[in-house]
Amino acid sequence: MHYPEPIAKLIDSFMKLPGIGPKTATRLAFYVVEMKDDDVLEFGRALVNAKRQLTYCSECQNITDRDPCYICNDSSRDRSTICVVQDPKDVVAMEKMKEYRGLYHVLHGALSPVDGIGPEDIKVTELIQRLKNEEIKEVILATDPTIEGEATAMYLSRLIKPSGIKTSRIAHGLPMGGDLEYADEVTLSKAIEGRREL
Repeated sequence: MHYPEPIAKLIDSFMKLPGIGPKTATRLAFYVVEMKDDDVLEFGRALVNAKRQLTYCSECQNITDRDPCYICNDSSRDRSTICVVQDPKDVVAMEKMKEYRGLYHVLHGALSPVDGIGPEDIKVTELIQRLKNEEIKEVILATDPTIEGEATAMYLSRLIKPSGIKTSRIAHGLPMGGDLEYADEVTLSKAIEGRREL
Protein backbone atom coordinates (compact mmCIF):
# COMPACT_ATOMS: atom_id res chain seq x y z
CA MET A 1 0.00 0.00 0.00
CA HIS A 2 1.17 3.50 -0.78
CA TYR A 3 1.30 5.83 2.24
CA PRO A 4 1.58 9.63 2.15
CA GLU A 5 5.27 10.59 2.13
CA PRO A 6 5.42 11.92 5.74
CA ILE A 7 4.02 8.63 7.09
CA ALA A 8 6.24 6.56 4.80
CA LYS A 9 9.31 8.44 6.08
CA LEU A 10 8.18 7.95 9.68
CA ILE A 11 7.69 4.21 9.06
CA ASP A 12 11.17 4.01 7.52
CA SER A 13 12.62 5.85 10.53
CA PHE A 14 11.01 3.44 13.01
CA MET A 15 12.28 0.46 10.97
CA LYS A 16 15.86 1.63 11.59
CA LEU A 17 15.40 0.70 15.26
CA PRO A 18 16.42 -2.85 16.24
CA GLY A 19 13.58 -5.36 16.42
CA ILE A 20 11.09 -3.10 14.63
CA GLY A 21 9.68 -4.64 11.47
CA PRO A 22 7.30 -3.12 8.92
CA LYS A 23 4.10 -3.96 10.83
CA THR A 24 5.30 -2.53 14.14
CA ALA A 25 6.79 0.51 12.41
CA THR A 26 3.48 1.18 10.66
CA ARG A 27 1.54 0.81 13.93
CA LEU A 28 3.94 3.21 15.71
CA ALA A 29 3.81 5.75 12.87
CA PHE A 30 0.02 5.86 12.94
CA TYR A 31 0.08 6.09 16.73
CA VAL A 32 2.36 9.14 16.51
CA VAL A 33 0.03 10.76 13.96
CA GLU A 34 -2.85 10.34 16.46
CA MET A 35 -0.88 11.82 19.40
CA LYS A 36 -1.47 15.37 20.64
CA ASP A 37 0.86 17.96 19.10
CA ASP A 38 2.49 18.73 22.48
CA ASP A 39 3.21 15.05 23.10
CA VAL A 40 4.78 14.65 19.66
CA LEU A 41 6.96 17.75 20.21
CA GLU A 42 8.02 16.46 23.64
CA PHE A 43 8.83 13.05 22.13
CA GLY A 44 10.90 14.69 19.39
CA ARG A 45 12.75 16.87 21.93
CA ALA A 46 13.49 13.81 24.07
CA LEU A 47 15.06 12.08 21.05
CA VAL A 48 17.16 15.11 20.11
CA ASN A 49 18.21 15.78 23.72
CA ALA A 50 19.23 12.15 24.27
CA LYS A 51 21.42 12.32 21.19
CA ARG A 52 22.94 15.73 21.93
CA GLN A 53 23.33 15.62 25.72
CA LEU A 54 24.68 12.10 26.20
CA THR A 55 28.33 11.22 25.84
CA TYR A 56 30.71 8.45 26.90
CA CYS A 57 32.47 8.61 30.26
CA SER A 58 36.18 9.25 29.64
CA GLU A 59 37.04 6.64 32.28
CA CYS A 60 34.63 3.69 31.92
CA GLN A 61 33.09 4.43 28.48
CA ASN A 62 29.56 4.12 29.91
CA ILE A 63 26.91 6.43 28.49
CA THR A 64 26.44 9.50 30.67
CA ASP A 65 25.26 13.09 30.81
CA ARG A 66 28.36 14.19 32.77
CA ASP A 67 32.02 13.26 32.66
CA PRO A 68 33.17 11.35 34.60
CA CYS A 69 29.94 9.44 35.15
CA TYR A 70 28.31 9.17 38.57
CA ILE A 71 29.76 5.66 39.15
CA CYS A 72 33.36 6.68 38.37
CA ASN A 73 32.82 9.84 40.44
CA ASP A 74 31.56 7.88 43.49
CA SER A 75 34.41 7.75 46.05
CA SER A 76 32.71 4.89 47.93
CA ARG A 77 33.21 2.47 45.00
CA ASP A 78 35.90 -0.22 45.19
CA ARG A 79 38.57 1.11 42.81
CA SER A 80 40.55 -2.14 42.80
CA THR A 81 37.96 -4.04 40.71
CA ILE A 82 36.70 -3.44 37.19
CA CYS A 83 33.75 -5.36 35.74
CA VAL A 84 33.97 -5.47 31.94
CA VAL A 85 30.60 -5.53 30.12
CA GLN A 86 29.58 -5.28 26.48
CA ASP A 87 26.91 -2.56 26.58
CA PRO A 88 25.68 0.30 28.77
CA LYS A 89 22.50 -1.71 29.42
CA ASP A 90 24.67 -4.32 31.17
CA VAL A 91 25.84 -1.72 33.71
CA VAL A 92 22.20 -0.99 34.55
CA ALA A 93 21.52 -4.72 35.01
CA MET A 94 24.53 -5.12 37.31
CA GLU A 95 23.60 -2.04 39.34
CA LYS A 96 20.04 -3.34 39.89
CA MET A 97 21.54 -6.29 41.76
CA LYS A 98 23.04 -3.88 44.35
CA GLU A 99 25.82 -6.37 45.19
CA TYR A 100 28.70 -5.19 43.03
CA ARG A 101 30.43 -2.03 44.31
CA GLY A 102 33.43 -1.82 41.98
CA LEU A 103 33.98 0.10 38.75
CA TYR A 104 32.96 -0.81 35.19
CA HIS A 105 34.36 -0.74 31.70
CA VAL A 106 31.94 -0.81 28.74
CA LEU A 107 33.32 -2.33 25.52
CA HIS A 108 30.43 -1.24 23.24
CA GLY A 109 30.33 -4.59 21.50
CA ALA A 110 32.10 -7.92 21.25
CA LEU A 111 34.70 -9.43 18.95
CA SER A 112 33.13 -10.98 15.86
CA PRO A 113 35.50 -11.76 12.98
CA VAL A 114 32.53 -12.91 10.88
CA ASP A 115 31.03 -9.41 11.14
CA GLY A 116 34.41 -7.73 10.78
CA ILE A 117 34.52 -6.53 14.41
CA GLY A 118 38.04 -6.65 15.82
CA PRO A 119 39.69 -5.29 18.99
CA GLU A 120 40.11 -1.87 17.36
CA ASP A 121 36.33 -1.61 16.89
CA ILE A 122 35.49 -1.91 20.58
CA LYS A 123 36.92 -0.17 23.68
CA VAL A 124 39.82 -2.59 24.34
CA THR A 125 42.61 0.00 24.08
CA GLU A 126 40.86 2.19 26.66
CA LEU A 127 40.59 -0.78 29.04
CA ILE A 128 44.27 -1.68 28.74
CA GLN A 129 45.20 1.98 29.31
CA ARG A 130 43.10 2.05 32.50
CA LEU A 131 44.83 -1.05 33.80
CA LYS A 132 48.19 0.71 33.45
CA ASN A 133 47.05 3.88 35.21
CA GLU A 134 44.95 2.56 38.08
CA GLU A 135 45.55 0.26 41.06
CA ILE A 136 43.44 -2.60 39.72
CA LYS A 137 43.66 -5.98 41.46
CA GLU A 138 40.88 -7.83 39.62
CA VAL A 139 39.09 -7.65 36.28
CA ILE A 140 35.74 -9.44 36.10
CA LEU A 141 34.82 -10.38 32.54
CA ALA A 142 31.02 -10.15 32.32
CA THR A 143 30.54 -10.37 28.55
CA ASP A 144 27.47 -12.16 27.22
CA PRO A 145 27.41 -15.98 27.18
CA THR A 146 27.45 -16.05 23.36
CA ILE A 147 30.18 -17.17 20.96
CA GLU A 148 31.21 -13.52 20.51
CA GLY A 149 31.07 -12.81 24.25
CA GLU A 150 33.14 -15.88 25.07
CA ALA A 151 35.70 -15.03 22.37
CA THR A 152 35.96 -11.49 23.75
CA ALA A 153 36.43 -12.78 27.31
CA MET A 154 39.17 -15.19 26.20
CA TYR A 155 40.93 -12.47 24.20
CA LEU A 156 40.84 -10.02 27.12
CA SER A 157 41.98 -12.69 29.55
CA ARG A 158 45.06 -13.38 27.42
CA LEU A 159 45.80 -9.64 27.23
CA ILE A 160 45.38 -8.96 30.95
CA LYS A 161 46.88 -12.02 32.67
CA PRO A 162 50.55 -11.21 31.87
CA SER A 163 50.16 -7.98 33.87
CA GLY A 164 49.55 -10.02 37.04
CA ILE A 165 46.01 -8.70 37.52
CA LYS A 166 43.54 -11.38 38.63
CA THR A 167 41.12 -12.12 35.80
CA SER A 168 37.80 -13.85 36.48
CA ARG A 169 34.74 -14.73 34.43
CA ILE A 170 31.16 -14.52 35.68
CA ALA A 171 29.50 -17.91 36.13
CA HIS A 172 26.97 -19.14 33.60
CA GLY A 173 24.41 -21.83 34.04
CA LEU A 174 20.86 -22.58 35.01
CA PRO A 175 18.54 -19.80 36.16
CA MET A 176 16.93 -20.09 39.60
CA GLY A 177 13.63 -21.93 39.28
CA GLY A 178 14.60 -23.45 35.92
CA ASP A 179 14.07 -27.10 34.99
CA LEU A 180 16.95 -29.24 33.73
CA GLU A 181 14.79 -30.79 31.02
CA TYR A 182 14.30 -27.40 29.34
CA ALA A 183 17.94 -26.31 29.45
CA ASP A 184 20.01 -26.50 26.28
CA GLU A 185 23.31 -28.43 26.11
CA VAL A 186 25.53 -25.32 26.27
CA THR A 187 23.77 -24.01 29.39
CA LEU A 188 24.03 -27.40 31.10
CA SER A 189 27.69 -27.67 30.12
CA LYS A 190 28.41 -24.22 31.60
CA ALA A 191 26.50 -25.14 34.76
CA ILE A 192 28.64 -28.29 35.22
CA GLU A 193 31.86 -26.34 34.48
CA GLY A 194 30.97 -23.63 36.98
CA ARG A 195 29.98 -25.99 39.81
CA ARG A 196 31.27 -25.21 43.30
CA GLU A 197 31.71 -27.14 46.48
CA LEU A 198 28.97 -26.82 49.11
